[in-house]
Amino acid sequence: MNAKKQTHKGSAEKTVRDIGRETRSHSSAEEKIRNVLEGLRGEDNIAELCRKEGINQNLHYRWSKEFLETGKKCVAGDTVREDAYSIR
Repeated sequence: MNAKKQTHKGSAEKTVRDIGRETRSHSSAEEKIRNVLEGLRGEDNIAELCRKEGINQNLHYRWSKEFLETGKKCVAGDTVREDAYSIR
């Protein structure tokens, strides 16, 4: 009987994960950059900005960190610019 409960529990957890994946929103690079720049402007506090955008503050801070790290690498010359016509 224990094996049945484990199987049922495992399938329920999988179903919940699958639903989460299907309903998760994906922001474009432009949306992420716009959000980070609005946060850097400081016109609204981050909590208010995130409420307006419907995102978690942790996500905003993750995008900000990635944005600034990439900028540092680019300025330092550690990255190679991609050709506008290159295929990924």
